[in-house]
Amino acid sequence: MGELPDYLDFNLKILFVGYNPGERSASLGNHYAGRGNQFWRLLYDAGLTGRLYLPAEDRLLPALGYGLTNLAARPSRSSSDLSGPEKREGAGELRGKVSLYRPEVVCLLGKEVYRCYAGKKAGEPVQYGPASGQGVCDGVKDFIAPNPSGRSTVPYSQKLFFFRMLKDMASIL
Repeated sequence: MGELPDYLDFNLKILFVGYNPGERSASLGNHYAGRGNQFWRLLYDAGLTGRLYLPAEDRLLPALGYGLTNLAARPSRSSSDLSGPEKREGAGELRGKVSLYRPEVVCLLGKEVYRCYAGKKAGEPVQYGPASGQGVCDGVKDFIAPNPSGRSTVPYSQKLFFFRMLKDMASIL
């Protein structure tokens, strides 16, 4: 079980950032391939893609203006298996990727992913939607969306609301 590749490019509209790959995604070699993961359905239902993509098609997203990466590269059963140093190191690497590739929007899939990326304290209040204030990387908008995992307690309709807000924010046609 190995790390998943990043799908990064210049001039991306949205860079989607997960916490870390789940074991199933890592074993299949595709992002958001876990049973019950709603990422691909959310992209489609929000109008971010013209059809429902499969996890095996993750490499096609940069051609649509979307990138994929994670806060931490190491696959695990749960994001709670990651250590503090792994999160801090991953956050630094992520800020470097965002600074280099400069997507229009960086969409952090989960409040804790955003906290790590932005250097905020655990438990510090964070709201879904556009981050208030200046983005972490100058000129790049930060957006916090609910984690698309099927384990998330956020109802699908609420996740979809924020993915639609993201679509509007990134001016996707």
